[in-house]
Amino acid sequence: MEVEVDYYKVLGVGRAATDDELKKAYRRLVMKYHPDKNPSPQAGPLFKQVSAAYDVLSDPDKRAVYDQYGEEGLKAGVAPPSPSSAPPPHPHGPGFRFNPRTADEIFKEMFGAGSYFGQPPRGPATPQSVPGATASYAAAAAAAGFSPGSGEASGGSMGGSMRKAAAIERQLACSLEDLHKGATKKMKISRDVLDSAGKPMSVEEILTIDIKPGWKKGTKITFPEKGNETRNVIPSDLVFIIEERAHPKFKRDGNDLVYTHKISLVDALTGCAVQLMTLDGRNLTVPVKSVINPTYEEVVPGEGMPITREPSKKGNLRIKFQIKFPTNLTADQKAGVQQLLS
Repeated sequence: MEVEVDYYKVLGVGRAATDDELKKAYRRLVMKYHPDKNPSPQAGPLFKQVSAAYDVLSDPDKRAVYDQYGEEGLKAGVAPPSPSSAPPPHPHGPGFRFNPRTADEIFKEMFGAGSYFGQPPRGPATPQSVPGATASYAAAAAAAGFSPGSGEASGGSMGGSMRKAAAIERQLACSLEDLHKGATKKMKISRDVLDSAGKPMSVEEILTIDIKPGWKKGTKITFPEKGNETRNVIPSDLVFIIEERAHPKFKRDGNDLVYTHKISLVDALTGCAVQLMTLDGRNLTVPVKSVINPTYEEVVPGEGMPITREPSKKGNLRIKFQIKFPTNLTADQKAGVQQLLS
């Protein structure tokens, strides 16, 4: 079932928001989620959602239909209500249709810059205006009064900046198997949001976190503005930080896995076969033919951790050995060892 989108909540404004308030909200959010600035995979969809919300609420006819019939009314082609006190027309007026503007069109109309796909800007602004941005973003940032790299307005046409609350960081414990194979975790959060009257109300949300194979301890997953909403403050980002649980058999060393195998002195001298179960559930047999000393490692290429940026590649499995020496030898055993090794 498709969930109805609340365009007022998307822009963070009340239902009585003025045109100026809508423009301020759009400018702030669209610069935050612009794909040229924000590399997060969630940024693109949020950028389009903010644009769609502004497209509807900034148009008096679309907004009137949305306020009365919701998003479904717009999709169904409901005619805008009459400005008089007469009853509204039949919801499904013949042939009536709204023409939504694209995110690109709205962006260009607002800032007079190239599209967010990197078209050249109109005007003197250059990509160097904002480090790492394309020409379109730099021109728009300059037009909107954004300071380089800040992500927030610094004044100008925006009419002042809003302070953003400090990020909230939470540890996300993951097993070594999770980080090896990948996993999906559901996190339930509770936070305060402002209703249409500007009063706080508690809501619960389920956040989905896709753990990618090969992620390391300290990797951060950011959910923008998922903190509590308060007046005149941009909600904080919610940041989950990967924490790696200790494994009983394997230890991670970068992209490598380290496994310690116990053997007798006889096996150390004559060779052995190491049998183990990998993190993805396979039985692996590794023959070792070398003489094993306390610092020896048997390296098995490609049996370590996945490399996130190169999914087809893995690190190595390094097998270390713990040699069990006898506690005492008889005279005959000592003589035999001396004769064997001399």
